[in-house]
Amino acid sequence: MTRETEDATERDRRRYQRKLFDGVARLYAATRPGYPPELAGFVAATAGAGPGAAVLEVGCGTGQLTERLAPLGFALTAIDVGASMIEVARERITAGNVTFRAVPFEELDAADASFDLVVSGAAFHWIDPEVRFRKAARLLRPGGWLAVAGYDERYDEPLGSALDRMWLARSPNDGAWATRPADAEAIGGSGLFETPVHRTFTQRLRRPAADVIGVENTRATSLSWPDEVRQAFTEELRQRLSGQAGVGLTLAAQVTMARCPQAGLR
Repeated sequence: MTRETEDATERDRRRYQRKLFDGVARLYAATRPGYPPELAGFVAATAGAGPGAAVLEVGCGTGQLTERLAPLGFALTAIDVGASMIEVARERITAGNVTFRAVPFEELDAADASFDLVVSGAAFHWIDPEVRFRKAARLLRPGGWLAVAGYDERYDEPLGSALDRMWLARSPNDGAWATRPADAEAIGGSGLFETPVHRTFTQRLRRPAADVIGVENTRATSLSWPDEVRQAFTEELRQRLSGQAGVGLTLAAQVTMARCPQAGLR
């Protein structure tokens, strides 16, 4: 079994950054891409989760993944640390059996072995490392599944390389913000789950330039910058996109899933 570790400075930065999204909840909802319905279908089929299954979504944000899960008939509990994010998600998701709660996963007061599936989209890495896998395993029923999803936007050239250079030029740690263990490696290393399975769903998109600017201004790193740095970044990006009606990109949505072999792990 391996454990992810962080020092006090890293922990303080992570806990600070994960709260920043709440201040841009409306922009986040308007510009962040959603997940393909095929991903949610794969999660449900792999976990054997049908209508009425007890599902916990960790870090639901403004509901990008929630809107794919809600139509599947789950008894869905969706949580997030941000009250504004939850408010927007409630407005967005008006159908289905969904209960929203503004609470960190670390503080969630759920009973052991109470969920058939724990799923998280682009959020699981924000949880305290000593809590994320151990608590997920404890909350799952025997044979329950953990699903960790996310996506990468790969902009067409020359924007893709230019944007990478813009980020690196403003990064004090040579881009270390972009590196963390792969989900399969992290889940497998926890020693709490069976062998992970992984799927990637790729689609081509064309997005308005304004949406690209919005997305890049809803990332934890850019939200952490001083106002003058973020404004300069935004202006440079706006100039690069000037005159372009849309931007082509490849969106790769990924999900890694693993089954908990037994309940009550702590």
